[in-house]
Amino acid sequence: MSDLTQRQSEILEFIRSRLRDTGFPPTREDIAREFGFSSKTGAQDHLVAIARKGYIELVPGNARGIRLLKGGDEVLSHQFELPLIGSIAAGTPLTAATNVESWLRIDPQLFHPRADFLHRVSGHSMKNANILDGDIVGIHAQQDADNGQIVAAVMPHPKTGEDEITLKRYFRRGRRVTLKPENDAPAYRPIEIELAPADGDSQEQSPFRIAGIYAGLIRPRG
Repeated sequence: MSDLTQRQSEILEFIRSRLRDTGFPPTREDIAREFGFSSKTGAQDHLVAIARKGYIELVPGNARGIRLLKGGDEVLSHQFELPLIGSIAAGTPLTAATNVESWLRIDPQLFHPRADFLHRVSGHSMKNANILDGDIVGIHAQQDADNGQIVAAVMPHPKTGEDEITLKRYFRRGRRVTLKPENDAPAYRPIEIELAPADGDSQEQSPFRIAGIYAGLIRPRG
């Protein structure tokens, strides 16, 4: 890597370590925070320079759109695999190794937008959207969504209190969020959520977060 500056080499190694540890590349914000840049622009400038030298490819329109072109075989192999996220251990990031059931050899580009992780559907709440129990859905990781999009929401299970992923159609008006199922049966009712105030001094925490948006599915045979 003699053609890279010291800082570029450090950023490239940071990208590799994130891929090894979580299966996901860092966001521009992650890089800016790690290296003390005042904004994401500084991180982006370094990424562009590293891409020009052929070490990475930048995927437009994706906060984690960084693909290694040169690096360890172990890291590169994961770029054409996706983690299947199961139950979420308390206090861990969604992509922590403890939450990954397995890695599936599926090209992320088969989904639109590009999938960052997979989740196995449990239940029939999205039946009318042709998302069925047992389907494996691809999720594009992002923290917000447009009204009407299907999102992977992380929220506490009503009985156990442990975090879980649920697929629902997302609507927001002010601080009021509605997570709507796609099933007309009376048992499936919208989930109404009042978001915590945006005031930075508030100690309230919102009862859910968006892990990403639905990007397509695979229906296992049998």
